[in-house]
Amino acid sequence: MQVLAPGSVVFHRYRGYGVITTINLLTGWISVRFGNESRTLDLNLSSDEVHYADGTPILFRRAPPERMPHARLMEMVRMLHRAGYEKLYLYTWPKASGLHWRWHLFTGPRQWMNRPWREGWYGSGADFNFNPVMGWGDSPAATTQELITALAQFDPQGLAQALGKDEDHTAWFAAVCDALLPDYAFSLGWHHGEPMPQHLPIIAVRSGTPAYTGMPLPWPPGWEGLWRTSNDMVMRPISTLTSFDPIPKN
Repeated sequence: MQVLAPGSVVFHRYRGYGVITTINLLTGWISVRFGNESRTLDLNLSSDEVHYADGTPILFRRAPPERMPHARLMEMVRMLHRAGYEKLYLYTWPKASGLHWRWHLFTGPRQWMNRPWREGWYGSGADFNFNPVMGWGDSPAATTQELITALAQFDPQGLAQALGKDEDHTAWFAAVCDALLPDYAFSLGWHHGEPMPQHLPIIAVRSGTPAYTGMPLPWPPGWEGLWRTSNDMVMRPISTLTSFDPIPKN
């Protein structure tokens, strides 16, 4: 997969080679600076016949890129679980606006509500649309192994805290990955004011992907025990969004 991000070199048949300055993977619009021009040119990846630097066409609508990184994060966590880092957890939930999903990796005790925050271990699909990186020194379109290597170099002390056993959660996570990847991801939040869904909410990571129609998936181990009853919900995953907006830096 070729890189498509700010700093990528692209080719346009009328303007030649240029460098992407900004990008929106949700809409498919990019801003490109050609040569030494002071102004950038806005181009649409669907209709303006933009190519990669090697001449390969960018077929945005035919092969839409990920607009959120959650599926790649799930694959990375599954691989780390297999390597013995079973105390690594992925929490995902919708932003208050409902337009994007946030993600948060954490290690140590499995405490869904009181999760430890480490710099670079969280992000948002809204940020990913404009700069498709996770935030720990990785590059756009990095492979799963490259993501792991970059994270280990960025915060080896933090990753070391994930070493250990959590067999119930690891088995649940592996089953969810088998059912959803590569086009879907899970969410641990739901719409404000509604009761907790019976099954795990599923989201698509690419535009135009049909709604998930596979087998209903269970919530993670210990999740339902956080609530008093299934019919009398205290919307803690959603109500706490305001305290994470913007995401804290410590």
